[in-house]
Amino acid sequence: MTQATNNLAAYIWSLADLLRGDFKQSQYGRIILPFTLLRRLEGVLEESKEAVLAQHEALLAQNLPEEAAEKLLLRATGDLSFFNVSKMDLSKLGETGIKDNLESYIQGFSKDAREIFEYFNFTEFIGQLGDANLLYKVVQKVRGADLSPSAVSNYEMGLVFEELIRRFAEGSNETAGEHFTPRDIVRLTTSLVFMNDDEALTKPGIVRTIYDPTAGTGGFLSAGMEYVHELNPQAVMRAYGQELNPESFAICKADMLIKGQEVSNIKLGNTLSDDHLYANKFDYMLSNPPFGVDWKKIEQEIKDENTLKGYDGRFGAGVPRVSDGSLLFLLHLISKLRDASEGGGRIGIILNGSPLFTGGAGSGESEIRRYILEADLLETIVALPTDMFYNTGIATYVWVLSNKKAKERKGTVQLVNGVNLCGKMRKSLGSKRNLMDDDDMATITRAVGAFEVIDARELDKPVAQKSNRGRQPANGNGKGDTKKTFAAKIFATHEFGYRRITIERPLRESYQFTDERLSELRFAPKPLSAPMKWVYDEFGTDWSDALDCSRYGVLNEHEAEIRRQIKLQFCTLKEKQIKDLLNVKTWTAQKELLLKAKTIQKSVGTDQHDDMNGYDAALKKSGVKLDAKEKKQLAAAVSWKNPDAAKVIKKVHKKAVANPMYGLFEVDGHTVEYKPDGDLRDNENVPLDPSRTVNEINEAYVAKEVLPHVPDAWIDATKRDDKDGEIGIVGYEIPFNRHFYVYTPPRDLAEIDKELDQVSEEIMQLLKEVHS
Repeated sequence: MTQATNNLAAYIWSLADLLRGDFKQSQYGRIILPFTLLRRLEGVLEESKEAVLAQHEALLAQNLPEEAAEKLLLRATGDLSFFNVSKMDLSKLGETGIKDNLESYIQGFSKDAREIFEYFNFTEFIGQLGDANLLYKVVQKVRGADLSPSAVSNYEMGLVFEELIRRFAEGSNETAGEHFTPRDIVRLTTSLVFMNDDEALTKPGIVRTIYDPTAGTGGFLSAGMEYVHELNPQAVMRAYGQELNPESFAICKADMLIKGQEVSNIKLGNTLSDDHLYANKFDYMLSNPPFGVDWKKIEQEIKDENTLKGYDGRFGAGVPRVSDGSLLFLLHLISKLRDASEGGGRIGIILNGSPLFTGGAGSGESEIRRYILEADLLETIVALPTDMFYNTGIATYVWVLSNKKAKERKGTVQLVNGVNLCGKMRKSLGSKRNLMDDDDMATITRAVGAFEVIDARELDKPVAQKSNRGRQPANGNGKGDTKKTFAAKIFATHEFGYRRITIERPLRESYQFTDERLSELRFAPKPLSAPMKWVYDEFGTDWSDALDCSRYGVLNEHEAEIRRQIKLQFCTLKEKQIKDLLNVKTWTAQKELLLKAKTIQKSVGTDQHDDMNGYDAALKKSGVKLDAKEKKQLAAAVSWKNPDAAKVIKKVHKKAVANPMYGLFEVDGHTVEYKPDGDLRDNENVPLDPSRTVNEINEAYVAKEVLPHVPDAWIDATKRDDKDGEIGIVGYEIPFNRHFYVYTPPRDLAEIDKELDQVSEEIMQLLKEVHS
């Protein structure tokens, strides 16, 4: 930004001196920006004003539809994208009727321009300025700035307006991040996305499109145009965007109008649920979607597109959990990439850490990462310093994606650790305490552009200041002395993938028909077991277990009391369950099961048996008939897991060949399959390796990592991936911090003991001083 444009921006922002006291600081921009836009539009329209007014007079008599009339009026402007049919301008508003005149002047603009002022709620602020007797003064101040094209070019005017937006955003402080991305982050992301397009940066007359689905105030769109303009003023950039917030939309549209862009390409609405640019593809896309914002309000629309359209829609790869929609914006951008046969496209998107690793194998997040990596779209991820944004201090990352990777980048992803590339700001803005300078950004762009591996390289940055609270380590090796480094690594895409296999171990159970265990059969399983026990203790003292006991389970006279207690003690019971509890049939069915178990007890005895494989034979020998439901409840009552018991056989396979790796074991000449113990079930993540078959990889991993510790374990071959049908479910994650973790050995114990002794002596000395 030149000194002239900076001075002009400062002059315009000095309107705040008039507003101070009558308006909040966060409102300054809502007044200054639309007045700046109005003055600029007035200057642009000055040459064609008379022709437009003459054309307007002629059209009034024809009574044409608004759309047709607008087309004819636009011709009279000389190929501008807006007009004004009012005879007013800022010099003719007068002083006494200035409010009504100004509102009439605004209404004279064409639809697109008028809409901007409406979304600014400009009429409301005009009224407030009038009530404060400031409207005339503000108009006179605005008139003092010559914003005509002859005085200020479109490019320079764009810089001025961006500076005003920045001041407005920073004045909003903590709420700035809702509509404004810091300039250093915008500049870095833009350079990473544009750096490889030599044609756009050098050839005259080249045309490119840029898009932001979360346009905010248009910072990324402006930065993209500005970046290319600095390197190639003859290049043409066409901006497209969509924004949800009406005020931010108005600012963005105003900015694009000032820059001479086609403002109809800037849309208002929710990009995810209502894409107004659904048919468009783009060369460049830049976005800073909201971090960790849920998409519950549009959940149905997203899931419908996922299930009904699949990969023909935007979200065929999967949908993330409803609590964070960041990856939905990424999928949306990928769907907008210009086809590789037409030159392809590039994406730069800022995300928090969540999209890197949340969600296990098979989850929506993992499937989205899988799609991106297997399609070889991801080029680079850059870790940014913390405290870089106005409304959050969390860790953030720039993802760069492309469907036109250079040959040397194919099948790889570069991770760049730039968390230390920043300096402290003199004054914090909300949560933004750190700032990237040009050298910091150049360090990252050079590393990405060179596509090189950089071992941890010490930076010429001051170490973090030690806390002045508490006692510091005597050796000076506290956390604050850790050197700041910069590093970059390159990985094959498959290195982020794994296959989650399920490891089973055999169930071992014992059984015993003791009176204590059988007594549980008097009560139905959960959720009725606890309330039935209470009812039995309270009202069942005179019930007999004899088969002919007519009073067993009859609770009619106690129903009111039981219902009161249920509300107090068992409030989760539903009405159907309460009716079952009060039903005599429930009680008598359980008593019959108890009596059957007593009969079996006489046959089996009360000794403990540590081989559940003989359980069914024991039941059969007793001669007691049980249905499936009764068998299940009886087994649950008399059996328990016992690591010293025999393995429970699920099935004996007559023709199958033993294969212990997959749960088929040879026992006494038979091939046996054991029942798995759900409590011992485990999952192992096996790294992907395209050089070997899936079974080879899985079996080698289990043989090395699992069987030495649990030799009776096996792989569950029924758990297979939906896409490739192989054993194990494929997952992808990008554990960024793990790859750049630097181990710091702990201090020597003798040294710590010595320091503790010293601290103890100091404490004792202080206590002596207190008591003296």
